[in-house]
Amino acid sequence: MRVFVVCLLAFLSHAAEAQVSRVWVSDNGDGTYKNPVINADYSDPDAIRVGKDYYMVASSFDAIPGLPILHSRDLVNWTVIGHALLRQPPFEHFSASAGLCFL
Repeated sequence: MRVFVVCLLAFLSHAAEAQVSRVWVSDNGDGTYKNPVINADYSDPDAIRVGKDYYMVASSFDAIPGLPILHSRDLVNWTVIGHALLRQPPFEHFSASAGLCFL
């Protein structure tokens, strides 16, 4: 039984390693990049530059937290630094439907 458990744990460990997601990186590290720069769904992006920094906000529809805010120094490498909305108006409507699953 002990050998079976050890073999099972080794198999599960290997299977878990095989399923690890690799994060998309568009920066090739040599001054070039590959598209898409942001491999995610950021609808209706709006970007501004403030000095050497770039900021982008995107639509989030009814997802909460809402309106993700991203930061970049080179328009290639972006980091989510926060969200503009912690709740979605109209508050009564979205608080009543929170946690429900629609099929």
